[in-house]
Order: sequence, then C-alpha cells, then structure tokens
Amino acid sequence: MPDGVLAEDEWLARAHAHRTRVETFTGPHGERARRGEAHPVWDFLFTYYSLRPRQLRVWHPGYGTALAGPAGAEYLDRAGYEATPDGVTVSADFLRTRLSTVAFVADLLRATEARAPQFGCFGMHEWAMVYRTDAVRHGAVPLRLGGAGTDAVVESMPLRCTHFDAYRFFTAAAAPRNRGIPTRAAQRDWEQPGCLHANMDLYKWCFKLGPLVASELLVDCLELAAEAREVDMRASPYDLTDLGFEPITVEEPAGRAEYVRCQGVIAERAAPLRARLLGWCDRLLSADVAYDTVSEGFLPAGKMN
Repeated sequence: MPDGVLAEDEWLARAHAHRTRVETFTGPHGERARRGEAHPVWDFLFTYYSLRPRQLRVWHPGYGTALAGPAGAEYLDRAGYEATPDGVTVSADFLRTRLSTVAFVADLLRATEARAPQFGCFGMHEWAMVYRTDAVRHGAVPLRLGGAGTDAVVESMPLRCTHFDAYRFFTAAAAPRNRGIPTRAAQRDWEQPGCLHANMDLYKWCFKLGPLVASELLVDCLELAAEAREVDMRASPYDLTDLGFEPITVEEPAGRAEYVRCQGVIAERAAPLRARLLGWCDRLLSADVAYDTVSEGFLPAGKMN
C-alpha cells in the first residue's frame, strides 16, 4: 500500500532492488533476442504479456506515494507523473483517466476470488490448440506423442477450459469439445482461481494499471506467472526435455495427479497476490475522484459513498 513520502535514499534503494529482480527475466531474454533465438516457454512473458523489458525495469512507487529529492525529476518525463511540494508523484488527473480500467480489474478480481477453484482441466488447453492441425504454435519443438497421439489424448478426455484467452486459440475442431463457450463479454462469469492462466494474468492486470500500483507487487506477480508458465508448458503436448523441462504426463493418471498438485500450489500462491491487487484497486476507486460504475462517469470529490 502507498507509503506517503519516500526519502530519496529509500526509494532509490527500492528502485535498485527492483531492477535486480527483473534482470532475472530481462537479462536472459535480451541475450536470446540478440542471438535471434526463440524460447517456447519464456518468450510468452514478453509476447502475450506485452510489457517490454525496458518498461519492466522502471520501478514505480504506486499512487499516493511521493518521491522526495532531486532524483525524482527523472519521472517527470514518464506518463502520469507530476511535481508536488512533497516530491514527484502519480497525479490525480492520471488516475481519473484510468479509473474505468481499475473498476474493470476490481470487478474481475472480486468475481474470481469469490468463486470455488476448479482443478479438473488438466492443462488440456495447449493440447486443444494443436488438435487436428499441422499449424502447431511452437513448430521448432516436437510433439511428445506425435500428431495422431496428441489427437487421441484430446479425444479421450473432456475439455473444461474456463479462460477465454486460452479457449480462443483452440482449433476449430477442438472448440466444440469444450464444456461451454467462454467469451470476452462474460469473462467475469468464467474465470476461477484454480485456473493457471487466470493466476498468470495477475501480472497482466498489474502492468495494465501502470504506475498506479507499486512495482514490488508487479514483480511478485511476474514471478508467479513464470512459475505457472513452466507448469503450463510441462503439461503441454510439446517435448521440451532438451530445454530442461520434464513433462507432466497428463495423458496418464499419475501425470494428472501431479498437474492438480502443481495447480493447487499456484492457486495458493495467487490468492494473497489477488487480494493485494484488489486492495490497490479499492483504494484507487475510493481516491479523491471516484469512477461511478453505474453511470460510467466521474464523481467529484465529496460525493463518494
């Protein structure tokens, strides 16, 4: 939560610690990019999740915290910041422009948090994305069971995907096999806290809220997203052993049990992060100028309930 005014030495130390943490991800990614080398597991964190390394390296204190001292002037060239007598801080004007997004994220997180977790999908979304097609998403790595074997696994198990941004990549042949049809419009009615992708997306929602949320939470969510992505791809139909990833063989009972165990660990770690992000959203929505989700307009200070 916001810290009021941070002394220059304190916030510079936090900014340095932040850059050190993100270097774990941005360093290897940059080296691979310079070599022109794709990675079927980790590139996802910079492609589907579109925050660029140079953006990720910038530490933000979050709305409600001022950065004291002359070094804070560097933030005045960044979107959303202004100079105040206490120091440089994210402006109320910027918050006003983002409150509709804050309201959307809060609503989605609250709906997800309230729903019972489901652990019966067994990571079959990646299998459904290559079902009965030669156009696989990661053509540089082979399918563990080959095309026919992969198709047979999909046909032997129910598809129970609840995440629209996974379901939308199902092949035309796989989509009708899913139990229900997740849509973007009904996203809040589908997402549930057992879903790997819903938990990975906590990182997305953090960076979409930009400098309004402290970067420590952003990187906490990035670390969770990386752990979930590893589980996701280990359970996929791809053979990633040459890259150091042992498969979770969800086509077998033992593999399905292992997937559910890993899924539960991710869900347990995600719960407090979701609560922290929801706490930020609630505070932003109750700031000096609040967004009226009924009329979709702004309420002036003093008229908030």
